[in-house]
Amino acid sequence: MKNIILGLVGAAMTLTAITSCKKLDLTPYDAIDIATGFNTVQDAKYWNTGMYNALRARTYGSYNIPQEVQGDQLNASGDFGNRNGAFHRWGTFLNADDFSGIYQAYYSGLSNVNVMIKGFEQIQASAGAQTDSLNTYKADAHMMRAYYYHELAVRYTKAYNPSTAASDLGMPLLTEFDLSAKPARASLKAVYDQILADLAIAKSLNKRANVRGARYFTTDAVLAFEARVKLAIQDWAGAYAAANTLITSGRYPLYNTAVGLKSYWATDATQEDIMRINATLTETVNTNSVYLGLQGAQAVFTPDFIPTQTVVDSYDNADLRKNVYFEQKLLLIQGVRYSNVWLVNKFPGNPALFTTTFTNYQNANKVFRIGEIYAIAAEAAANLSNNANALTALNALRTARGLTALSGLSGASLTSEVRAERTRELNFDGFHLWDLKRWGLGFTRGTAQVAAAVQPSTGFVGLTIAASDPKFVWGLPTNDLILNPNLVQNPGW
Repeated sequence: MKNIILGLVGAAMTLTAITSCKKLDLTPYDAIDIATGFNTVQDAKYWNTGMYNALRARTYGSYNIPQEVQGDQLNASGDFGNRNGAFHRWGTFLNADDFSGIYQAYYSGLSNVNVMIKGFEQIQASAGAQTDSLNTYKADAHMMRAYYYHELAVRYTKAYNPSTAASDLGMPLLTEFDLSAKPARASLKAVYDQILADLAIAKSLNKRANVRGARYFTTDAVLAFEARVKLAIQDWAGAYAAANTLITSGRYPLYNTAVGLKSYWATDATQEDIMRINATLTETVNTNSVYLGLQGAQAVFTPDFIPTQTVVDSYDNADLRKNVYFEQKLLLIQGVRYSNVWLVNKFPGNPALFTTTFTNYQNANKVFRIGEIYAIAAEAAANLSNNANALTALNALRTARGLTALSGLSGASLTSEVRAERTRELNFDGFHLWDLKRWGLGFTRGTAQVAAAVQPSTGFVGLTIAASDPKFVWGLPTNDLILNPNLVQNPGW
C-alpha cells in the first residue's frame, strides 16, 4: 500500500510510506492511502488544505534569506555568528548541500501535487457547485506545480535564454508520482513548457473571486504568476499583457502615503496584496528575522545582517519606502553601542500577532503583490522598446512612492531606471540575486554604514562577484546525485 504523509516535510523519498503486514495494511493517522483517498469532493478539499499548509512552510525565512545575504546589499554584523555565512561568503565556503533543504522541500511538494492531480481525476462530482469546487482544486494543484518548478528553476538553473533554453540544463521533470523514477535533467525549455501548460490549465479551471489579501490562488494570483514567469523567459509581450491586465483592473491600488505603506508592512493591511499567506496567533509562518535581532529587555538590536550604506543611499529621502523598509536603531555589537544605524525593518512583526511583549517577527507572507506587477510591466515594455508604456508603469510606481516622474528616457537609460526602481521596490523580498542573474550582472558588495560593526575580513565587505560566477546557479544536493546517477551537477560545484 502507498500512503502520502500529510506532514509534507523532508525529501520525496521520505514522504511515501510503503507499509505492509501479513494480515492487513494499516494507514498511519497522518497519512492518506492513495488508493482510497480520492473518492469525494470533500477528499479533494482535504488534499487542497494540506497543499496550502505546505506552501505556508515554503515561503519567506530559509526560502528568502539565502539569496538576499548572498547578494550585494547586506553586510554581516560582528555578531552574526556565521549564521548564513556560507551564502554570504561565496567561493569555497559555499557548497551544494547548503541548499539541499530547499531542493528537497520543493520536490516533496511536487510529489504530493502529482498525486493530487492524478487522484482528482478519479473523483466524480455532481454538476454545479461540486464541479466548480473540484475544478478549482484541480486549478490550484496545477498552479502549485508550476510555482514549485519555477522556484526550482530560478535557483538551480541558468537564467532563461530563448536561444539556448532547448539545450540548457533544467530540472528533473516529474509529472506523476513514481518512487522508483530516476529522471535525468530536462532542458530548461521543457521545464518552462510544463510550467506554462500547468498555468493554462489553472487559468481555465480557477473559479475563485478576486479579493485583496486573498489566501488562495485566485484568477488574479494566477495572472500575477504568469507575468512573473513570462518575464523570466523573456516573453516580454506576454509579461506586459498579464501585468497590465492586473494594473488596469484597479483592484490593487498602490499605497501613496507613508502611513498607508507602513500599514502594509507593519500591520498587514491588504490593499496591495494579490495573494498572501496569513499568520495568526495559532498558525505561524516563516519569518525574515535576521535583520533586527531585538534584545527587548535592553531596547537594543543585534542583527545578523546590516544593510549597506550603498543600498540605504539608493533611496531618496522623499521615497516613502526609505523609512518603511529601513529604520534607524540603536545597535549593540560585541558589547559596543552604535546609534542611528539603518536596519532592514520591512518585516518587523505585526503587534497583533505578538505572543509576548516583544516582536516574534510574524507578518503575512506576501506571495504576489501589485508593486512587483508594476515593475514587471515597466521592464517588459522597456524590452519591447515601448518607451511610453514603460514610463507609464515606472512613473506610476515612482510617484506613488513619493518620487518625481521621469520623462524622455529610452534605451539604456530607461533600462537602468527600470532596474533601479524594481530593485528599490522589491529589496529583501528574495528577487534581487535572481534579477542580477537574469540581467547578466555581477556585483561588488556595498560599503558598510559602520565599519566597526560588521565583519571586516576578506569575503565580507567589498566582495566582488563576476557575472560569470557559477555560484549564481545553486548546486544540486549530493544525496540526490548519489541516489540518481542520471543527474548532472551544475558547473562549479
